Amino acid sequence: MSLESMKTISPQDLPVIPIEKIEEGSSLWKDAWHRLCKNHLAFASLILFILMTVFCVVGPLLSPYSNEEQDLAYNAQSPNAEHWLGTDSLGRDQLTRIMYGGRVSLGVGFLATAVSLIIGVVYGAVSGYLGGKTDAFMMRCVDILYALPFTIFVILLMVIFGRSVVLLFIAIGAVEWLTMARIVRGQVLSLKKQEFVEAAVSLGYSNSRIVLRHLIPNVLGPVIVYATLTVPAVMLLEAVLSFLGLGVPPPMSSWGVLIKEGADSMTVFPWLLIAPAIFFSATLFSLNFLGDGLRDALDPRSSKD
Repeated sequence: MSLESMKTISPQDLPVIPIEKIEEGSSLWKDAWHRLCKNHLAFASLILFILMTVFCVVGPLLSPYSNEEQDLAYNAQSPNAEHWLGTDSLGRDQLTRIMYGGRVSLGVGFLATAVSLIIGVVYGAVSGYLGGKTDAFMMRCVDILYALPFTIFVILLMVIFGRSVVLLFIAIGAVEWLTMARIVRGQVLSLKKQEFVEAAVSLGYSNSRIVLRHLIPNVLGPVIVYATLTVPAVMLLEAVLSFLGLGVPPPMSSWGVLIKEGADSMTVFPWLLIAPAIFFSATLFSLNFLGDGLRDALDPRSSKD
């Protein structure tokens, strides 16, 4: 090509691209939200769980009955216009008791899951980052705890220290963190050799800062997915304890307590079992389907890019 044929390209000669055709960048969380919305079952489960939570939180404020209000003249009434889901053997409105029970069950599920996440995430991140003999020792401790019967351990705590809601949160959360610790450890082992961690080390950052500021934020995807699957597991464990008489102390009630009371009289008053069982099952199914949807949405390999 001759020098005469070569032209200097000026900015005016460049093609003008309309602003509306410029594609905006998208974050991982935004892409995950779009993928979750396309998963109709997971998105419907999210809506159902939100409605169930609003029902349990706001419903008692609108109910004309209280959780402890008794009317022996209306004991064990089947569903009717005044009591939509009937009454129990003490004349208490069953719908109102389900609302209050949902508060306790969801509270146990969320708070106990929060306890297990705090312990499991920190433990797993420290173990994976330090590695070596420290990692081996910490993981052997997890293996030993895995061998213990969790339900019996929780029962012993409840028997020794008595029945209380706070102890129930701590006892369940203290035995549900082991799987989370293993998940976080595996993620940290794959991240600690990445360039951003080596850069933080070269800048002289402390181990605690690297773990808390650089590693843990990058494992939030698996943590969120496992959290949505831990909440129903915790709620189910609370129901098992309620069947054994170690649930929340009276006059409080949870869905597990209501199901247990309904099971005791299911042949005579079946509505006392059917109604709380439907609410409990719908919540567990919605959380499990939501967890599966989040797992697919947060998986980078599912992206079309």
